[in-house]
Amino acid sequence: MNPTIDLLNNHRSIRAFKEQAVSQETINTLVSCGQAAATSSFIQACTVIQVEDSSKREKLAEYAGNQKYVQTAPTFLVFCADMKRHEMACNLHNEQMQSGFTEQFITATVDCALFAQNVAIAAESLDLGVVYIGGIRNKVNDVSDLLDLPDLVYPVFGMCIGYPDQSPEVKPRLPLPIVLKKDSYSNVQDSELLADYDKVIRDYYLSRTGGNKDMSWSEQIAGMLVKEARPHMLEFLKARGYLLK
Repeated sequence: MNPTIDLLNNHRSIRAFKEQAVSQETINTLVSCGQAAATSSFIQACTVIQVEDSSKREKLAEYAGNQKYVQTAPTFLVFCADMKRHEMACNLHNEQMQSGFTEQFITATVDCALFAQNVAIAAESLDLGVVYIGGIRNKVNDVSDLLDLPDLVYPVFGMCIGYPDQSPEVKPRLPLPIVLKKDSYSNVQDSELLADYDKVIRDYYLSRTGGNKDMSWSEQIAGMLVKEARPHMLEFLKARGYLLK
């Protein structure tokens, strides 16, 4: 329909990058684009850590589940939900910040997601590739210590950025009628649509892996959601000043 829509619909996760560096000017531009994203009540609750230190990159790759591209990508950013500066703002006016509310956790986390998605889109518009790294939450305490994150700041995810050295297929998304509802929620036809989608995803995985991965979308989700995901996050967020109330 137009180049922007084509760009958005062509998103792919890139995990292999050329050795070509991404200039600091470009990184600055990408982060500025992130700042232009919508932000709840103008809180601007995202801070980005650009990690260049090779030893820190090595540790982050380990913490993220030994994802080597975290170490080798030309650029690695960590997006942090940050309410620390809001505490500073309150202190400037001799006010006591009330922290620990779920609403603050939600708005800060959403701010980070919107910020990062702007960065990703801006990067792809410059022919760069990106992949989000949620695995840094596997060892969220270690990541926070490594990056010297204070209370009221926590890492949401990382992002590898660089010039692509691969061209994977676009991963098919859920059928639109499953995602787009009118006037009220209804899932009357969703089971049938999911069955068709499962076939599409199974074929996609078989093609992408040369037959080594034979799995449908629903099988993947069922395997993921029968076990507790990162239960340590709750205590971590409480310790960091989130989710007390």
